[in-house]
Amino acid sequence: MRTEPDGAPEPDLRHHGDAEVRDDGAGLVDLAVNVRADTPPRWLREEIAGSLSSLAAYPDGRAARAAVAARHGLPVERVLLTAGAAEAFVLLARALKVRRPVVVHPQFTEPEAALRDAGHSVDRVLLRERDGFRLDPSAVPEDADLVVIGNPTNPTSVLHPAGAVAGLARPGRTLVVDEAFMDAVPGEREALAGRTDVSGLVVLRSLTKTWGLAGLRIGYVLAPPEIITELERAQPLWPVSTPALAAARACVTPRALAEAGHAAHRIAGDREHLVAGLTALAAHGVRVVRPAHGPFVLVRVPDAATVRHRLRDLGYAVRRGDTFPGLDRDWIRLAVRDRTTADGFLKALSAVLVAPDSPAREAAP
Repeated sequence: MRTEPDGAPEPDLRHHGDAEVRDDGAGLVDLAVNVRADTPPRWLREEIAGSLSSLAAYPDGRAARAAVAARHGLPVERVLLTAGAAEAFVLLARALKVRRPVVVHPQFTEPEAALRDAGHSVDRVLLRERDGFRLDPSAVPEDADLVVIGNPTNPTSVLHPAGAVAGLARPGRTLVVDEAFMDAVPGEREALAGRTDVSGLVVLRSLTKTWGLAGLRIGYVLAPPEIITELERAQPLWPVSTPALAAARACVTPRALAEAGHAAHRIAGDREHLVAGLTALAAHGVRVVRPAHGPFVLVRVPDAATVRHRLRDLGYAVRRGDTFPGLDRDWIRLAVRDRTTADGFLKALSAVLVAPDSPAREAAP
């Protein structure tokens, strides 16, 4: 197990990509937030709008819960709807009685933040750049009774083999797998959602990333019934709004799943275009974590803090990487966008790297 180097500043676990595009960043081209661009689609907006006539009634989540269960071939007792995956992390931290929780980093920081807020002492397993940030199951302590890992992992974009992740399961251990970006992987290969043969498996899914619903807050938990019961007890009454329930039903229909599958293939092509452009800047110290499988890429850039600020001057917001445990100040995360947007960004980045002391505003979009 590896921890932060002695003397290294503690990462800001509450910093997220949306901070880059608030206030004075609102007009920037957004490569900081991992929500698919040009979403939600019109048909989904219409489904959500149609639910507004029912706002006088308390939310009834039974139909949405059954729809999600059917989508994964599970009984409803194994499904819990939540106000986004972030709420699920809070419920897990508050409801589960654990002695030694371990979070595999670099990854989304909210699980650790929620555990710490709930009074837990959290151990970190830091995956290494020289290993491509790939999972080393032997690094996870045997006595860990809660293990949290993302797949594909934010921010590294690494897709761990399902067998390696499932191999972390142990009797008496809860294994939490954050699959918030799995629907951006063509075929959802390496997914564990729907599996009932892995001891203590808890899978979290989000509907906010692929469908552009970050402001609506909808996600769900797939887990053994006894864990679902504990999490449900920790939830407030009516935790998911009527519009969010309508979105959940709509996003697991065959039509929606087919559209998400097409989007995943399009994202994969756009990602390779971006990676190729970044790789062409290797002479300037740019290094991309490969292979990437999520709708984002992790990039090492010399003096990344200065580069980020210069990119803002040129109209682009990117996600700083040093708030993720295991990463330092030379990392940034880039959301995958269409090729025209990527080309504009690559031109701006090249201008910053080639002439770091000049304004280079002609590169701005």
